[in-house]
Amino acid sequence: MIDLSHPPCPSPFNLAQYVLAAGLKTPDKLALEVLGTTLETWTYARLTKAVLGVATGLLDAGFKPTDIVMLRLGNTADFPIAYLGAIAAGMVAVPTSSALTKSEITKMAARISPSVILQDPEITAPELADTPSIALTRLRSMYDRPAAPFHMGDPERSAYIVFTSGTSSSPRAVMHAHRAIWARRMMHNGWYDLNQNDRLLHAGAFNWTFTLGTGLMDPWTLGATALIPENATPVEKLPNLLAQHNATMFATAPGVFRKILRCDLPEFPHLRHALSAGEKMSETLHREWNAATGLKVYEAFGMSECSTFISSSPNSPTIPSSLGTPQRGRNVALLDDAGQPIQHGEIGTIAIHKSDAGLMLGYLNAPEETAAKFSGAWFLTGDQGRRDETGAIHYVGRADDMMNAGGFRVSPLEVEAAFLGEGAITQCAATEITLKDGVQVIALCYIAETDIDQSALQALATAKLARYKQPRIYHPCDTFPSSANGKLLRRVLRSQIEAHYGQA
Repeated sequence: MIDLSHPPCPSPFNLAQYVLAAGLKTPDKLALEVLGTTLETWTYARLTKAVLGVATGLLDAGFKPTDIVMLRLGNTADFPIAYLGAIAAGMVAVPTSSALTKSEITKMAARISPSVILQDPEITAPELADTPSIALTRLRSMYDRPAAPFHMGDPERSAYIVFTSGTSSSPRAVMHAHRAIWARRMMHNGWYDLNQNDRLLHAGAFNWTFTLGTGLMDPWTLGATALIPENATPVEKLPNLLAQHNATMFATAPGVFRKILRCDLPEFPHLRHALSAGEKMSETLHREWNAATGLKVYEAFGMSECSTFISSSPNSPTIPSSLGTPQRGRNVALLDDAGQPIQHGEIGTIAIHKSDAGLMLGYLNAPEETAAKFSGAWFLTGDQGRRDETGAIHYVGRADDMMNAGGFRVSPLEVEAAFLGEGAITQCAATEITLKDGVQVIALCYIAETDIDQSALQALATAKLARYKQPRIYHPCDTFPSSANGKLLRRVLRSQIEAHYGQA
């Protein structure tokens, strides 16, 4: 059944204007605190001035609405300022991870053909001929420029592009409309229980899409305060930052919760609850966190193609082991292989209706690939779920063998491509394995003509792959399990490797 309880996005519309509007009602309130050896603060007035100054600077430099602006910036406040500045001017912002290698970012840049690159000299730059760049010092000089007007227009027009791994060895460029921020309103009650008085600390870097959305855009939309640890803050410092800076909400990936529990924890007098996304959090970790802090963690399920649309929340009953329920206003179904809805208790593909405001516009310059993700009116996530009698959806697994490393979706083909043709390796297969409850790592299984020093494999991974994509286990094999027609049976291989490392 289609849920039409959420109002449509207004028109004309601009994502950046919408994000900053509530905060300008309290211009002297702190919008952002960067937590480090010294406290860096941004009021809503200062933040908005910088954003609109960037918009002016880009326009004065000769760039125009619809131009693609790639961000190669570090983990500083410059990242969201540049992101919103480009969008405010009607341009299409492309956030990218600073961890990417030269070969990775060059392939991504070639795919989108940016009009300009905003470049921190400390961050790896793509090798693109004839593409202009704006250095960080020049970008910062724009913050005091006169304010440009927000570029208002059709909420269906492109606002930003994010990259995701898929069924090919190259990440796909996912186009999102300005209306995507409007869809995030459904998370405010359906996941966060967020209000303007909250102080939300997100442990991720500015340039991670999870941080951009949950850690910055959503708090700013309501006029709340975002707290982000400075670059390279070790995990063991996070508990004291939560306590010292009066955080009321904490968001991060499951692996960070696990590491925090190894620390001596202070009291958290203001913390109401925590938020988790990026990968399924184990029930064991849920119980351990609750036992140590007395607080609950609420999870959400989404993907690069669509903002989180299934979640648990303080405003609804918690169903153990489930992802939660579809947020009010989200049109979600579980479908069988024929694209038909299934009964409660059966396993099917999690799908979201094409009318959802948070759903992507499509993959850039890939209409056939975009169409292949739909079954009639439904976008197929490729993830499997089961709905119980309460309406909660339980996550079963990924249908496409995608791996999940620290909250990032990683294609096994992309990892394999880094090793194939190198040295004595004749065949390789990457897979995510479970070492113990709640601990998943990427393993590279390989067949080689001669023995290979594993340090050489790690060096190859370091040169070609971002840290989160690098295998943690390298396992030599004599053969790989395969079907009658020679297709790799990746799930059988995964089971064999898990058995070898002691996971039943």
